[in-house]
Amino acid sequence: MQLNYKKIGETGKPLVILHGVFGFLDNWLTIGKTISEQGFIVYLVDQRHHGRSPHEGTLDFPTLAADLKEFLDQQNLESPILIGHSMGGKTVMEYAVHYPDTFEKLVVVDIGPKQYPIHHTRILKGLNALPVEEIENRQQADDFLSTYEPILSVRQFLLKNLYRKEEGGFDWRFNLTVLTRDMAKVGAPIEATKLVETSTLFIRGEKSDYILDEDWDGILKIFPNAELETIANAGHWVQAEQPKAFVEHLLAYLNA
Repeated sequence: MQLNYKKIGETGKPLVILHGVFGFLDNWLTIGKTISEQGFIVYLVDQRHHGRSPHEGTLDFPTLAADLKEFLDQQNLESPILIGHSMGGKTVMEYAVHYPDTFEKLVVVDIGPKQYPIHHTRILKGLNALPVEEIENRQQADDFLSTYEPILSVRQFLLKNLYRKEEGGFDWRFNLTVLTRDMAKVGAPIEATKLVETSTLFIRGEKSDYILDEDWDGILKIFPNAELETIANAGHWVQAEQPKAFVEHLLAYLNA
């Protein structure tokens, strides 16, 4: 599997960032550039079925973790720092369980290892109903999706994936067919048979319900050396809603 990626910086510690579901590496460009200026070589990666990476195979965390391992081997990255948001956070947790002692630190953004119910049902319904071959511009797509998703920032996030094809019409950079089919797998729990001893930071949004206080004991059962930071006035997309605070907390941990 040859994953699409963007490398930012030439010297420093290697740091790999994985986006969440419906995302792609461009979502992290600004933060990636900021981090690279602080002594890191940043690799922004499109996960399978997202962005410009191959839209083939299944979508489950053992597969995504194996993709990450293959990417690190291809790039000859030794002891990188791994960061993942939401689905990407589950990927790096799955990776940590299967490939211990191959990374320096782990950062998991607003997701836990527990089972989550199927999310985004209305969004998927709207995306599948949108006639991408017939719309003429993004505004038409936004107007259409507003019936299914009332929050403008969420629609803007989704519509970053909409691109105009050379032969005309629009299409998505994510594999909508597979996401619709396998969304239940995106909520699957991380199963661990042994502890992940490596230092791990969980970052959550104050307004998000993805990591609850009562989840912490379960997290420590897998990641005993974990710590938790809560970003004020942020929801699930912590890094987008409070980028300055997110970077400050992240760099404080990375440089400790």
